[in-house]
Amino acid sequence: MMKSRPRKKSQSRRASRQWFRAIIFAGIVVVVLGLTSYLLISAFSPPTPPPAENTIDISAAMNGFSLSEIRVKVGQSINVRLTSLDNQYHGDGGGKHQWAVDEFGVSVIAPPEGSNLVTFTPDKTGSYTFYCDICCGGRANPTMQGTLIVEA
Repeated sequence: MMKSRPRKKSQSRRASRQWFRAIIFAGIVVVVLGLTSYLLISAFSPPTPPPAENTIDISAAMNGFSLSEIRVKVGQSINVRLTSLDNQYHGDGGGKHQWAVDEFGVSVIAPPEGSNLVTFTPDKTGSYTFYCDICCGGRANPTMQGTLIVEA
C-alpha cells in the first residue's frame, strides 16, 4: 500500500509538468504567429507615398475633416491629399469622402480607407469653403466643411 502513494504523487507531478509545458508551448506559438502576422501585414501593406512639395494631408471620417482651416499662398501650386478613414461598409456614402472648393473648380474623392490627390493653383485671395457633399449630411454638416484661406 505504501508503494502506491509515491506513484500517485509521481504521476500527479508528471501530469502537472506536462500541463505546464503545454501552456508554455501554446504561449510561444501564439507569440510567433502574432509576430509573423504583423510582419506579413507590414510587408504587403502599400507604403504611404512621400509627400510632394506643397502637399496638404487631410483626412475625413464620419466625424469630419482633420483640418478645419487651411492656409495657402495665391499663385502657388498646392497638392491636397485626401484620405478617407471610413471603410466600404459605412452606410452613408460607402466610405468615400470628398474635398471640394467650388470657386476654384477643384474636387477630389477618396475611396474607402484610401487616398486620392488633387493639384490646383489658387488664383485669387480670400476665404473659401471646402466641403464634402458625399455623405454625413454633406454641406449642411458643419464638421464636413472648413475654410481655405488664400493669402497674398
